[in-house]
Amino acid sequence: MSERINVAVDAMGGDNAPAEVVKGAVEAVRESAKIKVFLVGREAAVKAELAKYDAAQDQIEIVDASEVIETAEPPVAAIRAKKDSSIVKGMKLVKEGRCDAFVSAGSTGAVLVGGQVLVGRIKGVERPPLAPVIPTAKGAALLIDCGANVDARASHLVQFAKMGSIYMEHILGVKNPRVGIVNIGAEEEKGNALVKETFPLLKACKGINFIGSVEARDIPAGEADVIVCEAFVGNVILKMYEGVGGTLIQEVKRGMMSTLRSKIGALLVKPALKETLKAFDLEQYGGAPLLGLKGLVVKTHGSSKSVEVKNSILQCIAFQEQKINDKIREQIVQQEET
Repeated sequence: MSERINVAVDAMGGDNAPAEVVKGAVEAVRESAKIKVFLVGREAAVKAELAKYDAAQDQIEIVDASEVIETAEPPVAAIRAKKDSSIVKGMKLVKEGRCDAFVSAGSTGAVLVGGQVLVGRIKGVERPPLAPVIPTAKGAALLIDCGANVDARASHLVQFAKMGSIYMEHILGVKNPRVGIVNIGAEEEKGNALVKETFPLLKACKGINFIGSVEARDIPAGEADVIVCEAFVGNVILKMYEGVGGTLIQEVKRGMMSTLRSKIGALLVKPALKETLKAFDLEQYGGAPLLGLKGLVVKTHGSSKSVEVKNSILQCIAFQEQKINDKIREQIVQQEET
């Protein structure tokens, strides 16, 4: 068998750690023999959860970390002070080359800071963006950036478009992905200063399929495969997406249970509805990669259950096998040097 892909997992990160994290790790190694998981966290707590499962011992290893970085802690100070935290020790495994990737549902700020400070950026990459996959009517799309760079520059957004195109083509198999920049109208002259400055740069950029502006209402319809924006806008879009999706599902369920007739109808449409809603379930896509680093860092939701943890671990396989970082070096760094 070929060499396994080693993934460090923050066993103490998120609202449901360590129980759901450990469960997700077990489910991941059961699903794929290509993965070896390093569960980083308080050894006694992780061992107690792991004892509940019959997991392949050669595919799971515990790395003791006595400290936990909490969500409310200042990220920079926490990374510096808590050297024995699960986030710091997990990222150091990637930096040292012992692991190929790091997955965490913990503090977003600490993961972003740690990714840049500990793992480090690929030479030539100005700012690593956080890029979650979101569901649309035409399949998955990549929202880039959704939380890493609130005060981005035009040159950053151009790199986001290039990295996003590489990810969509080689991880999700979308050939010549359509790239759109988030705007308040379709016209080129519309938008704030950042969008107006970035638009002509993307239009002139070779190697990407730039289709122009994309309004927020066009995103769920699947009008673009790579949706480019700075982190403030991206985070608002992502949170609105999650909120509206959750509310609609609740209201549909409530309506179906309101009368005897609707309950009978619900039984008839349940299989088709379940399949339709599955396509819009964010958990199936795993976490958001922090692109442009020397190693892969994946951030999952703080409320992640085992399914999302499992999928976040498994998505590291394609990232490694497709050599995404090598492609970023080749298509971004070399292009900018010429």
